[in-house]
Amino acid sequence: MESKPEKILILKPSALGDVVMAMPAVCCLAENFPDAKISWFIRPEYSALVEEHQCVDNIIIFDRKKLGRWWRSFSVFGELVRLIITLRKEKFDIVFDFQGRFRSAIFAWFSGCKKRIGMKGTQEITRPFYTQAISPPENSMHITDYYLHMTSVTEAKVGKVEFKLKAAENSSDEIKSILKTHNIGKNDYAVFVPGSAVESKCWPVENFARLADEISEKYKFDIIATGVQSEKPIIEQLQTLTDINVVDFAGATNIAQLIALLAGAKIVVANDTGPAHIASALGVPMVLIFGQTNPGRVAPYARPETVAAIDAQNRDTQVESDNSQHDIKNVAVENVFKKICQQLDNAN
Repeated sequence: MESKPEKILILKPSALGDVVMAMPAVCCLAENFPDAKISWFIRPEYSALVEEHQCVDNIIIFDRKKLGRWWRSFSVFGELVRLIITLRKEKFDIVFDFQGRFRSAIFAWFSGCKKRIGMKGTQEITRPFYTQAISPPENSMHITDYYLHMTSVTEAKVGKVEFKLKAAENSSDEIKSILKTHNIGKNDYAVFVPGSAVESKCWPVENFARLADEISEKYKFDIIATGVQSEKPIIEQLQTLTDINVVDFAGATNIAQLIALLAGAKIVVANDTGPAHIASALGVPMVLIFGQTNPGRVAPYARPETVAAIDAQNRDTQVESDNSQHDIKNVAVENVFKKICQQLDNAN
C-alpha cells in the first residue's frame, strides 16, 4: 500500500458548473485523507466557489486571460514563471486534472509532481503530461462519478456523495439587504435562470413567462430572474411577456451572493447553466431543463425528480443527441410545472 498523500493538487480552473460537479471528488479525498492539504488551481472569476469550502485548504489563482498573453509581455511571462515556481515549491504528492484540457494538463506537468492523474481519451493533447490516465467508470456516465472514480488511484473509498457547498454568512446578509430593496421577503421567492451561453440550451422565454404565471398564481412567490449581464435582454423580454413582476438580477450579484440567493429560493428553474449546478449542489428544490445534452452526464446528481427533458432516461451514452425530438423547445411548460409542484407539495 502506498503512503497517504499529504499534499493534493486539484486542477479544475473553470467553469462555474464544472467546478461544482468536481466538489464531491474533493470531499471524498478530504474524507479519506483528513490530514492532507488540498490546493485548488482555479481562475479568479470562479474562486469564490471554493474560498469558503471546508475541504479546500489553499487556492492557487490561474489568471488565464492574462497569462495567455505571456509571449507578448515580459512582465506577464514573469508572472507565469512565478506561478510555476509556486506549484513546484508545494511539492505535491498527487495531482488530479479534472479539466482534461491541454492548458490544465501542462500545469500538472509544470508542478513537478511524480503522480499526475488525468482523464483518458480527451479531445486535446493531454496524455503525455499524465503519469496515469483513467477511463470512465463502466456503470455511470455522470461526470461527477468520473471524478470520483479517478480518486480510486489513492485507494480512497467513496462514501456518501456530498458537495458541501454553502452560502457564506456575510453573502447571505448582503442578499437579504438586496432583496429588501426590491420588497422581496426572505425565502418566499422563485429564481429563474432563462439564459445560457449556448442558444440551443435556452428554453423559450415565453415558456418561462407562462411558468411565472403558474407559480405566482399557485404559490404567490415573487419571481427573480438572474444571469450574467449579457443575458439582460432575455430577462427584459421575459418581463414584457407576463403581467407578473419579474425582478431583474442580471449581473447584479457576485458568485458568493449568487450562492446565497439560490440557497434561499423556494424553487429554482434553469437551463443547463452554472447557476443550475450551484442550486443542485445546495440541495434546493429545482428543475433543470435539458435539450440535446444528455441529462445522464450532467443532471443534478442523484436527483431525477429535478430533470425536465424528452426521453431523459433513454439516451444511452451519447453526450449530445442528434434527435430533433430532444430539442429543448419540446419540453412542455406543464411538465416543468408538474415537477415543481411535486417537489414543493411533497415538502409540505
